[in-house]
Amino acid sequence: MKIKPILLLSSMLALFLFYGCKEKTTIGLLMDNYEVERWQRDKDLFVARINELGGEVMVEVANSNPRLQFEQAQKLLDQGIDALVIIPVDLNDAAKIVALAHKYKVRVLSYDRLIRNCRLDLYISFDNVEVGALQADYLTKVCPRGNYALIGGAVTDNNSFMLKIGQMNILQPLVERGDIRIVFDQFADSWAEEEGYRLMKKCLEQNRTVDAVIAANDNLATGVTKALKEMNLDGKVYLAGQDADLLACQRIVSGFQTMTVYKPIEAIATKAADFAMQMASGEKFDKLNLSVNNGKHMVPAVLLPAMAVNKETIKLTVVADGYLKENKIYK
Repeated sequence: MKIKPILLLSSMLALFLFYGCKEKTTIGLLMDNYEVERWQRDKDLFVARINELGGEVMVEVANSNPRLQFEQAQKLLDQGIDALVIIPVDLNDAAKIVALAHKYKVRVLSYDRLIRNCRLDLYISFDNVEVGALQADYLTKVCPRGNYALIGGAVTDNNSFMLKIGQMNILQPLVERGDIRIVFDQFADSWAEEEGYRLMKKCLEQNRTVDAVIAANDNLATGVTKALKEMNLDGKVYLAGQDADLLACQRIVSGFQTMTVYKPIEAIATKAADFAMQMASGEKFDKLNLSVNNGKHMVPAVLLPAMAVNKETIKLTVVADGYLKENKIYK
């Protein structure tokens, strides 16, 4: 039986339209919230890099609600995303999202925060044990003896526990020697400024003398500063944070915060975007030589370096890297 020319032409045209006009690679990005200053910057840099690589990004923000984040994941997967990147609200609950994505044959990258107890495909972050060590190492150099308070990060974030390990690697020998006494040690319910304030108030109610405070991030440190100010102790207590937020850097040059830890956001956002596009195309990560145990299996991982920032090094770090403008810090 002969195929009519018009029918053959129609079939060829349909195939051309299907393959020649295929939509862009679509990456799903699930955010926790924008409460911490850096997250908007992470999102913008990630989206820009995906666009540069010829893809597009669908973004959802969970406002710190793990159930909402799961629903958002379901929506993105139903819309046909090619890969999923998650900044998890909860280190354990997000495992359900990974399992769901795999049912759709979609691979998952855990961004900055490790998702535990699942067959996670890739994890990219900073070396958070080293970040904690940088905080404690700097403070113990400027305050080698005295009463220390530890304001830990959110209990829902695996990074909080990694930071604590790094801090204690430095502090424990000094505690055992009797040089340092940890008078307060508690994790926060969230990374919110209000949590830093609440915990520092609680610390000061229990202890008359506090010489140094290690806050898990700069948002918590903002709350700590508020509590110290109410007791006329701001600028009199050594204070460490992390993230190099603008407010923290302004406090450092003004003498109300001792140091912070800068984590180059462009580096993590760009690498995550590159890996997300590789995941979407089905590429393997053969060159990765690091893995992290998430309680279920060894997850291929990339851990980036961070750096300590103080009054003397702000211009050489966050300003030189283009992260913050000098005129905003020294206003």
